[in-house]
Amino acid sequence: MNRTEKKDAVAGLNQTFQNNDLVIVAHNKGLNAAQTDALRRATRAVGITAKVAKNTLTQLALKGTDFEGVADMLKGPTVLLFGKDLISGAKAAADFAKGNPAFVIVGGAHGTKIMDVAEVNVLASLPSMDQLRGKLVGLLQAPGAQLARLAQAYADKAQ
Repeated sequence: MNRTEKKDAVAGLNQTFQNNDLVIVAHNKGLNAAQTDALRRATRAVGITAKVAKNTLTQLALKGTDFEGVADMLKGPTVLLFGKDLISGAKAAADFAKGNPAFVIVGGAHGTKIMDVAEVNVLASLPSMDQLRGKLVGLLQAPGAQLARLAQAYADKAQ
């Protein structure tokens, strides 16, 4: 890379950091091309972008963003996962890490909040927004359904 390409790469990464709410940092030592493609497909399916960039360029791009705290995690071969949805990103990273021991989650950040690997795993265990919406709808429908069953039981008993 020449100097202009490096400046463009830093500017692009900086823009990516500013446009996203979540960054997860993971080590990818030992992932082959097929596994890296599988990671990109798995994360893209849930709206998360996976990027591999030089650590020094990434550290330069972090300056002036909310994610400056993840600079300490950039040691060794790393992959960055960017996205808007906190839970989907954590789930995608944790699910991929279960099947690939060479992919190790180091931590991440949500806004200015720096997360360690335990916090990322806690987020991965939470239900998704769709699951929460389903539970909420079920809770809202339950009293009405119970009332209807009760009314039907009285009607059947009266006959």
